[in-house]
Amino acid sequence: MTVEFRTQDLSQSMLARTRKVIAVHINYPSRAAQRGRTPAQPSYFLKPPTSLALGFTDNPGIVERPAGCELLGYEGEIALVIGKSARRVGLDDAWSHVEWVTASNDLGVYDLRYADKGSNVRSKGGDGFTPVGPALIPADAVDPAGLRIRTWHNGELVQDDTTEDLLFPFAQLVADLSQLLTLEEGDIILTGTPAGASVAKPGDVVVVEVTGGDFSTGRLTTKVTEGTTPFADFGAQPKADDTQREEAYGSREAAGLPAAGPATSVLTPALKAKLESVATATLSSQLRKRGLNNVSIDGLQATRPDRKVVGLARTLRYVPNREDLFKAHGGGFNAQKRAIDSVNAGEILVMEARGEKGTGTVGDILALRAQVRGAAAIITDGGVRDYSAVADLQMPTYFANPHPAVLGRRHIPWDTDITIACGGATVQPGDIIVADSDGILVIPPAIAEELVDDCIQQEKEETFIFQMVKEGNSVDGLYPMNKEWQDRFAEWSAGQESPSPEGAPGD
Repeated sequence: MTVEFRTQDLSQSMLARTRKVIAVHINYPSRAAQRGRTPAQPSYFLKPPTSLALGFTDNPGIVERPAGCELLGYEGEIALVIGKSARRVGLDDAWSHVEWVTASNDLGVYDLRYADKGSNVRSKGGDGFTPVGPALIPADAVDPAGLRIRTWHNGELVQDDTTEDLLFPFAQLVADLSQLLTLEEGDIILTGTPAGASVAKPGDVVVVEVTGGDFSTGRLTTKVTEGTTPFADFGAQPKADDTQREEAYGSREAAGLPAAGPATSVLTPALKAKLESVATATLSSQLRKRGLNNVSIDGLQATRPDRKVVGLARTLRYVPNREDLFKAHGGGFNAQKRAIDSVNAGEILVMEARGEKGTGTVGDILALRAQVRGAAAIITDGGVRDYSAVADLQMPTYFANPHPAVLGRRHIPWDTDITIACGGATVQPGDIIVADSDGILVIPPAIAEELVDDCIQQEKEETFIFQMVKEGNSVDGLYPMNKEWQDRFAEWSAGQESPSPEGAPGD
């Protein structure tokens, strides 16, 4: 017997039975990479049923950007409609409780996020902020891991992703939510948005479509209008800053903001130039004077030992491979790929591989990607694959040894931008890394300016001492300098800094 499946138009009466709208924060790897964080477990927020709006194929629905707001964010999402009550269901049974799949647009105003303390009640709960439809796809006619979601903004395709490698598959969301609360018939779960969500302005049109196999929800179309009624003065008022603009648009560049981050705020061009001018041996000496004896990354070799590298640390941690965990964390857009794909110009990606030499931790393609993004270097206390190709790159890579095996032999990419250990040293995101042919040092940014100034002075003194020894003087009393030699150094130093007499050749 052949069962014929058909889509069904969503109706207002169906929306009227919805008692809960539950939304997932982050679920697509592309969105996690954009946000710079990957949750270990799903997390949720509620939207009121009054935020629901029925979508139609033949004409756009209207959503109002509230008066005084700047940042009305749109997020194309796949919505699941519960058809059978679910309470403490398991993963194997969870999908059977979903009756329909449809398209949705999780709208919200970033101008009010500050007032919600993470609940999203005001920022995402406005009337009409959850358009859904227009058609319903039978859940039992599609593979939940084989759906595609696309979003168009003013006719331009801005989101295009699939459910193949979600962080949390749909069945997991249903089962997880049912452990604590009862999912009732008509309840809607918004399953997260991929990268590409952005901001819509009055007059803009946003279209969302979900497809799977031969089925389509049709195009959920929403037009934005400008609100005219201001917020009352007895509640929180809309306000936007550059942090919210960056979040709403997806990046500083997309928001029209100047580049920012640790590379511009901590490691200034002047400080970087000073650090490049002194040897790591001198830096090590000054660090030791400050009681910092465990700040060198040891035991590594370099593909470009002729290069001096100064940059800010980004970190990546590998943990020992465990097959069940590798299935969850090793595939898709994992922590290794996220780290490579988010490293910024001038930054150094430092990897904790536990000194494990029996497999690679980075290969030629990912190393090239880091170089294209402008990374200053890669440092790993593990192996490197495709050594010849990595060594041919302009970007230096510091590593324990070449090894042909893929990282899954010994490692799971686990987390990024956390405190790690590499080559016997603790490294935190934002630490300053200086590397040359003598070694690799980790410098706490808070002391970098004072440290390098003392290094410059030390090297100046050592230049004087070297010259005095070259002239035949004994090192006794000179190295280190006693009072007599300190006075002579002061005279020599003043002469070095004085301008040459008029008409005399310069130094």
